[in-house]
Amino acid sequence: MEEARAAWDLAVIGGGPGGYEAALEAAGRGLRTVLIEKGELGGTCLNRGCIPTKTLLHTAELFHEVDCGGPIGLAASDISVSMKGLMARKAEVVEQLRKGVASLMKSHKITVISGRGTLLDKDTVKVETAEGSQILSAAHVLIATGSVPACPPIPGADLPGVFTSDGFLEKEELLDRLLIIGGGVIGMEFASIYSFLGKETAVVEAMDRILPGMDREIGQNLKMILKKRGVDIHTGALVERIEQTENGLSCIFREKDEEKQAFADGILIAAGRRPCTDGLITEESSDAVKALKMERGRILVDAHFETSIPGVYAIGDVTGGIQLAHAASAQGRQATARMAGETLDIRTDLIPSCVYTSPEIGCVGLDADTAKSRGIAVITKKYPMSANGKTLIAREERGFIKVLADKDSRSILGAQMMCARATDMISQFTQAIANGLTLEDMERVVYPHPTFSEGIGEAVRE
Repeated sequence: MEEARAAWDLAVIGGGPGGYEAALEAAGRGLRTVLIEKGELGGTCLNRGCIPTKTLLHTAELFHEVDCGGPIGLAASDISVSMKGLMARKAEVVEQLRKGVASLMKSHKITVISGRGTLLDKDTVKVETAEGSQILSAAHVLIATGSVPACPPIPGADLPGVFTSDGFLEKEELLDRLLIIGGGVIGMEFASIYSFLGKETAVVEAMDRILPGMDREIGQNLKMILKKRGVDIHTGALVERIEQTENGLSCIFREKDEEKQAFADGILIAAGRRPCTDGLITEESSDAVKALKMERGRILVDAHFETSIPGVYAIGDVTGGIQLAHAASAQGRQATARMAGETLDIRTDLIPSCVYTSPEIGCVGLDADTAKSRGIAVITKKYPMSANGKTLIAREERGFIKVLADKDSRSILGAQMMCARATDMISQFTQAIANGLTLEDMERVVYPHPTFSEGIGEAVRE
């Protein structure tokens, strides 16, 4: 039985970082806000992505550091990882952060409804809950339904032991042999986890290098580092099929016109993510909603994140583009300000990308290939982190800081960092680009010694 209509200023469909940050922004502006989430608050990032993965990585890195501690005088024996304990820790971290989000919703008087939201019209949302359905009326609707793992049509991808990242994060036992299909961010982070834990790991990537969307030198460096740790990496390799054999799962792929085969106890398909619009539009939806402009599954939006339906906005992964939690959060806040008739000056065109491998990777702005393709004359400065004292102390792998500046104005245009704490330090370059700082402006800063950030000062110096 359908309940009576309830009127809201904003209905947000999706409770991930984009959705709940938008709801908080709206509530702070005095808008009556309802948040609809079919699963757990926090979305993919908190429950099945960023936070769980980094929790596993933290333990794996500690294990590797202790296990290889001889050269720094750290002696240990019988070191092992308890997957039961690690999974309990992961659950603890996720639950604590999830409760934090719920507390924010409560303190800001945001109504949270657990159920699947369907867009019926530009100002009407239907929510299917465990108790029945509700019809919500809202002046504005924000779609923040995120994304789900993409699974290419590989014969055998449905075999037992073949996972996407969602299922793989729930495994309570380690595999002795892991094969990863996909050399992007997700694949490289899982390769780091398994290689740190001393497990046999292989990667099959269709493009000519791993991390193909980043600066070429980053992919080349990471490939050398991972190979040194025993990871078997195949690039320019197309997977043809997966089979079950007596020797475990077999992945047959073609590399340089040669058919090859690799065996594993489990296969992780990490071939990216696709926008999630399942159940968003149904037969009950109006003609206007059914005509919502989309392209290859993603919802198209304008510069203010408004869709082809006036009053209906979309942000984050569901719109394609950069699929990062912090991008969705910034977009959500901007879209909400727009609904309130105001402007929030956030540089959503300047989103730092982070990869939590070891060494970490942080990138923002232009890289050398992009600058060249656009005909932009640049100055390129590079500092090898092997000369950095803190890097030597921590026994970090080979890394670098690369900075691109406009040749004439010397304004910072981009930076690529591959070093310890890169994901924390990349924001210094984001701030520099956003505020039009030059190489000389950054050179004026005194960086403490010995620190990883000291490398930034060295990189921008003449």
